[in-house]
Amino acid sequence: MAPVTNGRVLFNSIPEGFPVPGESTVYDASETIDIENVALDGGYLIKTLDLSIDPYMRERMILPDSESFTTPFTIEKPLDGFGVGSVIRSENPEIQVGVHLYGFLGESQFPFPLFLSSIASLTLEHQQYIIRKDLTGLQKIHNPNKLPWSTFIGVLGMPGKTSFVGWKEFSRAKKGETAFVSTGAGPVGSLVIQLAKRDGLKVIASAGSDEKVKFMKKIGADVAFNYKTTKTTEVLEKEGPIDIYWDNVGGETLDAALNAANNKARFIECGMITVYNNENIAGIKNLYQVVTKSVTMSGFIVDDLEEQYAEEFYKNLPPLVASGEIQYAEDVYHGLESVGDVMLAVQKGLNKAKAVIHVADD
Repeated sequence: MAPVTNGRVLFNSIPEGFPVPGESTVYDASETIDIENVALDGGYLIKTLDLSIDPYMRERMILPDSESFTTPFTIEKPLDGFGVGSVIRSENPEIQVGVHLYGFLGESQFPFPLFLSSIASLTLEHQQYIIRKDLTGLQKIHNPNKLPWSTFIGVLGMPGKTSFVGWKEFSRAKKGETAFVSTGAGPVGSLVIQLAKRDGLKVIASAGSDEKVKFMKKIGADVAFNYKTTKTTEVLEKEGPIDIYWDNVGGETLDAALNAANNKARFIECGMITVYNNENIAGIKNLYQVVTKSVTMSGFIVDDLEEQYAEEFYKNLPPLVASGEIQYAEDVYHGLESVGDVMLAVQKGLNKAKAVIHVADD
């Protein structure tokens, strides 16, 4: 077989504000690979199937020496992120052709070095074909329920694990309580809604479009609203007070949640996307409520807790997803060429659901 294009997405420049497609990242088709004859030197060849585009990736578009909880992308090198690939050639006896892998398949470092665990879910280069030597840091995917491979970068991947470990560790949920979930139509928030409902809570959820509001209602949210057309403060004043707040956005929404907090409320700080592209977000006005209401605020990174909950997660979640008891939604884009546009859409909240880049069929 003649060499084929080995397309890749390169980090090209550090953005000011939102990432710019074609400037911050560029698609490069200059490399080729002979997939039947390329030297493996005892390793194996992976074909990338699906890649995940996640909000935290904007945090990696920084100077190499910047202080951050993530490892910066490297200029003129491929992006990396969570993904699924299949083994199409192998000279490693531990790794058979046809095995599917979820994890760190590129050459760069794990993006959360401070929180690396022995079973950490690592990252896949934004490249069509990758050669690796061994299984260090990788997970073989066991898929007895024959779920789509894309689920392993969404509801059964890093976003799903984030929801599961954060809720299990910090919610201390009690039947009859009220939870508020921001970004409730996203891959993290949507699973949090369903976990909260399974624990018997009333759930208030917000998102940025009427279509997303319909999805949140479909998966069980008791009160779902579009924060762009309805004031969060008014909804929480009417439907609160809240006992648990799952925060994906920070900013004014966090401030409103503090004002609506019940005594001894638990705030689970998962993300603050409002500050990723804008350092001039107005400060929190209601922070003193943490003192007066004895609010507990817990920030976390998924890999802090992944090892502790991995067995429970993989035992319980895949069957629930397969049966439809846990629902999910995906916004699928095709081809590495779309990565830059999808990254921008995720930062602006324009994606309709979990953003997936479908690179190739199995």
